[in-house]
Amino acid sequence: MSLERRDFIKRTAIGTAGAFAVPNIIPSYLLGRTGPVDRINVAVIGIGRQTVNPNIPQFLKSENAQIVAVCDVDKWRLANGQKQVNDYYSQQKGFSYKGCDAFGDFREVLLRKDVDAVMIATPDHWHIPMAIEAARAGKHISLEKPISTCIEHGRQLVKAIKKHGVITRNDSEFRPLPKFSKAIELVRNGRIGKIQRIYVAVPAELSGDSLKPEPTMPVPEELNYDMWLGPAFEAPYTEKRVHAIKAYGRPGWMRVDSYCNGMISNWGAHLMGIVQWGNNTEYTGPVSIEGTGEFDRGLWNTLNKFDITYKYANSVEVFFKIERPYVRFEGSDGWIEVEYPDKLSASSQAILDSKPGSGNISFGSLLSDKEDFLQAIKNGKQSFEPLETAHRTISMCQLGLIAVKTGAPITWDPEKEEIISDNAASAMLNIPIREKYFKF
Repeated sequence: MSLERRDFIKRTAIGTAGAFAVPNIIPSYLLGRTGPVDRINVAVIGIGRQTVNPNIPQFLKSENAQIVAVCDVDKWRLANGQKQVNDYYSQQKGFSYKGCDAFGDFREVLLRKDVDAVMIATPDHWHIPMAIEAARAGKHISLEKPISTCIEHGRQLVKAIKKHGVITRNDSEFRPLPKFSKAIELVRNGRIGKIQRIYVAVPAELSGDSLKPEPTMPVPEELNYDMWLGPAFEAPYTEKRVHAIKAYGRPGWMRVDSYCNGMISNWGAHLMGIVQWGNNTEYTGPVSIEGTGEFDRGLWNTLNKFDITYKYANSVEVFFKIERPYVRFEGSDGWIEVEYPDKLSASSQAILDSKPGSGNISFGSLLSDKEDFLQAIKNGKQSFEPLETAHRTISMCQLGLIAVKTGAPITWDPEKEEIISDNAASAMLNIPIREKYFKF
């Protein structure tokens, strides 16, 4: 239910499209700040390759957003991000615009009263600490996927979101892709009958390359390396642990398990989200998991091959591996398969041609992830993919990773979010952190 602004201001709590109520948080644009009253002030934290394209451009082009600040621990990237924003607005306004501020510490951004929302796109190990601090500061949160590196951290974020009542969005573009939303519409409307099996795979982008031993290197003067490590424990600097200096290539940290789960979560955050959406299990999870896999060795040490099986309480089985980016739903009356970015097929053309009937789900044209986030804030309702669903999605990937590491089947209680009768596996639900910059 979209609320008129006067109702949004009057109410002490509002209904949401998710699983919880959002207490009334009045965005600063409703409190008489100067500037466009229909725009939401956004701060972008983390100015890597995913931010310079597509995150910043999408917010810049939106009539619902104004980027007022950027933040990064790399001064070169920070300067580039600030220039990207100021140059765009200068061109739009026809005069030299310098209204985007730059910060090297995200905590300074969160102290800004004129910031309504944050877009967090840092290395994965910083996602949860920054998002929790943003929730504590009353900022709405768009969080780059995968949202966490372990299940317990994700659970703590969900608790913080509920406590502080902020609106959130998983920054994944897959749901609005027409072929993906069409596939889920058909599956959820029963066009293939009762779901029996789901096959899902991710590409092998972050696996297979050997890495010789890397030397310890001097920390570049433009990088605050201690702040980059943040909640991760101290480690000697070498470029392939972090990111290329004065460049935007795929960073090495994406293959180091201290900062990232690797490909199982990187693309799994997209495609397992489609599995959960199609299976109508966005706020729960499987009851058993088992799998095998292989890890890279050395500095780059994430999974490079895996084969994982999940089973839900409703007897649906999910089979997850590295191959190509697709999801295939098999039911009692046929199958539907969707492959990134725009390939949709089915066991019959009649399935693809069917239209939503009375009482059926119809997704139509969904807003992009950024626009959905901004509209949710303006309307005072939860987004189409809130972070609680993203937590459940990434939990699937992390449970699979735990199963591979232990080499034994896992029994999972999705309501309590606990592994049953396996102390070794349970210990992997939480990753210790260095508390220099953040405490739960």
